[in-house]
Amino acid sequence: MKLYLSSFRLGDHPEHLVALLPEAGRVAVICNAIDAADPAVRREKVAAELAWLRALGLRPEELDLRSYSERGARADQDLRARLTQYDGLWVRGGNVFVLRAAMAASGADLILPGLITSEAFVYAGYSAGCCVLAPSLRGLELCDPVEEVDGELIWDGLGVLDEAIVPHLDSPGHPETELLQKVVAAYERDGVRHLGLRDGQALVVDGERRELV
Repeated sequence: MKLYLSSFRLGDHPEHLVALLPEAGRVAVICNAIDAADPAVRREKVAAELAWLRALGLRPEELDLRSYSERGARADQDLRARLTQYDGLWVRGGNVFVLRAAMAASGADLILPGLITSEAFVYAGYSAGCCVLAPSLRGLELCDPVEEVDGELIWDGLGVLDEAIVPHLDSPGHPETELLQKVVAAYERDGVRHLGLRDGQALVVDGERRELV
């Protein structure tokens, strides 16, 4: 696998993300974790993500999973075909349950695990974009309001990782840092494997190499 999992935005060392991708790599940007936001605010936030990635020399474009919400063989085929056009994926933070619902409605949850476990595709993102890879999302309701989900509430993560990622820990400038400390306490109580990240940090996985940067 090739992963760049950041606590917040690009992290302090985005050069590690660039190194995983080919030069001027094409990156699909998924921002469905903020689908519950005001549409104008959402557009501004999407534009910011694209600008940050362009500044790294990448070629990003938004892939809105809502465009593939009509489930069926054709929709799944179209999404798979589009995803395989890219060198990697950047998944924005927000509400992990909203993101998970969008992945399910579009069929992305059936496509992404296979792509991610191949060596030809880079999965990157931050906050909810990392959390969704865990076996389960239980515990994150202490931070992300489940009532923002429009549709089915799904508790299973994608199961790509065998541990949960907990972002924004020990990050005084982030409004969710105290809530996520409660998530860690719940995980420790229940024996859930997890990796905590502070803002600025990222987990980099490149095949057998695993490094916190």
